[in-house]
Amino acid sequence: MAPTMFDNGAKPGDLIEIFRGTYEHWAVYIGGNEVVHLIPSDDSGAFGNLLMLVDSRRAQVRRQKIWEVAGSNDFKINNFLDDEYQPRERHIIVREACRMVGEELPYSVATYNCEHFVTELRYGKPESRQVKTAAVIGGVAAAGVGIVALGAVLFSLLKDDDERRHHK
Repeated sequence: MAPTMFDNGAKPGDLIEIFRGTYEHWAVYIGGNEVVHLIPSDDSGAFGNLLMLVDSRRAQVRRQKIWEVAGSNDFKINNFLDDEYQPRERHIIVREACRMVGEELPYSVATYNCEHFVTELRYGKPESRQVKTAAVIGGVAAAGVGIVALGAVLFSLLKDDDERRHHK
């Protein structure tokens, strides 16, 4: 049997996190086991195609049944910014989400993706935890590379200095 939002206690206006393996897709629940979400316009039905998400510049707002969007992936209610921001009224979230169905919007994995879309609907502020996490990981990796490079330079300088002392 297809999963239903009723089984999960979802209320209209809740954010739904769908686990896709390498990333999470986000939607907003509007009732009747339906969600509104933002998906790159050149989607050919392959939701798992991460390259499509990275490559797209446009996305379409769609209204679909949750099981059409989630497929065999797990999903959960995740209003993760409720402690940080006051959620907007549920009927306003749903009304604005439904009004946007069919619109094509600019899309960027880094600056405006499906998570930005739903957080803007719920809180009035577009945010993406995935992007922040990726930026931190990227920053740590870059710092690690920088430290290794600095270490190599220092090692080389110390080695040269040591060789000069031995040749005197």
